[in-house]
Order: sequence, then C-alpha cells, then structure tokens
Amino acid sequence: MTAPMDYPAFLRAHAATQTRSIASYQQGGEQLWLKKAGPRNAGSRYQLMGALASVLRLPIFTPVPNLGGQEAIATEARRLREFAVLGIHVPALLAVQSDALLLRHLGVPGQPTPSLANEMRDAVPAGAAAVLALWRQGLAAIGEVHAKGSCLSQAFARNLVRCADGQVGFIDFEDDPAGTLPLALCQARDALCFAHSSALALHEADALATARPLWRAWLAQGQPHMQTAVAASVARLAWLRHLPTSRRLGRDLQRARAAHDLLAP
Repeated sequence: MTAPMDYPAFLRAHAATQTRSIASYQQGGEQLWLKKAGPRNAGSRYQLMGALASVLRLPIFTPVPNLGGQEAIATEARRLREFAVLGIHVPALLAVQSDALLLRHLGVPGQPTPSLANEMRDAVPAGAAAVLALWRQGLAAIGEVHAKGSCLSQAFARNLVRCADGQVGFIDFEDDPAGTLPLALCQARDALCFAHSSALALHEADALATARPLWRAWLAQGQPHMQTAVAASVARLAWLRHLPTSRRLGRDLQRARAAHDLLAP
C-alpha cells in the first residue's frame, strides 16, 4: 500500500525553493497548488478608498483591507476552513504554514478549471442563450453561499471557476469583508461585483434584456437588508447611464455602463 502523502512536509520543502507566488505540482495522482505569501500591501490606498466611499455615501464601497504577506495567508486558510464546513465548493486546504499554503486542485487533476469570466467571453459568439446559461450558474452559486449565511471575498466572475463536472467553485480569499462590513453589505458587494464583471458579456451577446428580470428575481430571494443595500447603491450610481457606449473609450467604461444597464430598475 502507498503511504499517505505528508502534505505539511511537502509544503515546507517546496515553499523553501519555489520562486513564483503560486505554482502547480503533480504528486501521487493529485494536482496541488502551492501559494506563497506576497509582499505586504500599503495601507494608504485603503484610506483614500474609504474617504471616497464616505464622500459618495456608498458604504458598500468601504475598502476591505488585504494587507498581503503572512496576514493574507492566514486569512485565506481560515476562510477556506470555514467554507469547507459550510459545504461551499472551494479548494481543499491540505497544509498551511505562516508564509504559504497548499491546496488541492479544484476539479479533475490535469484538467483546467476555466474562470466564468473567460467562459462567458468565449461563449459570446454562440449567442445569448449560451452566455445566459453560464451567467445564471454564477448567480445561483453565489446565492447558495448567501443562503448559508456567508459571503465571498471578491465575487468577480474571474474568481468563479467551472470544474470538469460543470460545478461552479470559488477561489481567492485573501481578504474577509465580514471583518469590516455587516453581512448584508458583504452580500450586496458580492452581487455588485458579479454584475460589474459579467454584464459586458451579456451586452455583447445581446442578452441584457433577458437578464434583467432574472437579476431581479435572484435579488428578491436575498435577505431584505441585502436588497436594500443593492438598491441604495444602484440609485447612487445612476449617473453611469450618461457614460458613452463607444468601444473607443475602453472596456472599463463599457463594463460600468453595461452594469448600469443590467442593474437599473
């Protein structure tokens, strides 16, 4: 019989020599990911973002600090454990030390787990139905997290991945919004992050008109305080409707305008 793998020993040995912040390894029929602590992030940028959120009266945009370094490793390890207890589909945490952690690949070893952002973008030529199917999967997966009384970190479509079996999972938990904001705001933040990062693909597939009532129906299933926070934030951002739709002005403006078109009542 093959002896069980010593994950902490593997982490110690490879973290000492790995030069990249994250790298993949094939070991004993498994695919593993080793993530090392990056440099610490400056706190000054969060002060500026906090001031902007206050001026705009948008508490949902209150910055959630990600200080990087060993703090980020500790936060990600803690959140992965919490999600595992709740049955949320995240990478399995195999070992952790102060400056690195070891994860099991979220899916089948050797097979990719593309981000929902990439899948939606690639599905645009196939038309509205293909993009909407992926988008609805993402919404449903976020809704399941919220129904379990939790929230994500940065619920952008790039941080939602689709495994080989089609199941949606979540990655990247170096910050914890619930340590800074009430849960209702954290969940509203998830909703707006996903809308902002997915609306442009809906627009390009001519699917926004179909997506709007689906968005409203999904939102209506959330907690009342979350619904109120989303509605208040969307009202404050009504000026986005004045943004031009020209591609020459860049995709960032296009994303913001498409998100407004999705969220506007």
